[in-house]
Amino acid sequence: MGTIAMGVAVRLDKPLIVRSAYRSPEHNSAVGGATRSKHLDGAAFEIAMANHDPVAFEAAAREVGFLGFGFYPRSGFIHVDLGPARQWGERFPVRATAFAEETPPAREVLADSRTMKGGGAAGVATLGAAGVEVAQNVLSETQSAVLPLVPYLDTLRWVFIAVALAGIGVAIYARLDDWRRGQR
Repeated sequence: MGTIAMGVAVRLDKPLIVRSAYRSPEHNSAVGGATRSKHLDGAAFEIAMANHDPVAFEAAAREVGFLGFGFYPRSGFIHVDLGPARQWGERFPVRATAFAEETPPAREVLADSRTMKGGGAAGVATLGAAGVEVAQNVLSETQSAVLPLVPYLDTLRWVFIAVALAGIGVAIYARLDDWRRGQR
């Protein structure tokens, strides 16, 4: 079973984050698993999609021989097993791109602004941008743990909007000031 799962990792050229594999009957019962779960036979895995495009993962898993698929987008994982061909759950929403394109860190973009270099705001803006990047990195690493909480984050949207607007305001100010000084 482990060899087949490794085949998926090799095809995708990325590690698999295994959330569940073999389960004892007691553990399977405690987590609400099916009474004839393939986890009891060591013939099933639940793989986190934090570092995978679900469509590409499913295709690679089918290529190496997995037949059973359970989709859990709210919890951020796909169940795969070697049982009979079947599937359940709601598929993951299709992403326009598998992952966001690599962009230069915000602190580097702000540091290139002549206004930001010359003013006292440079340090504050750089620290703020660095803080946002650290938060983004932490959130991306813990995406699978955060996904179940997404419905409850609606109350924080105004905080996120305010932070985004403040960042946009700083960037616009820096660009306008550079333009006024004839630096761009």
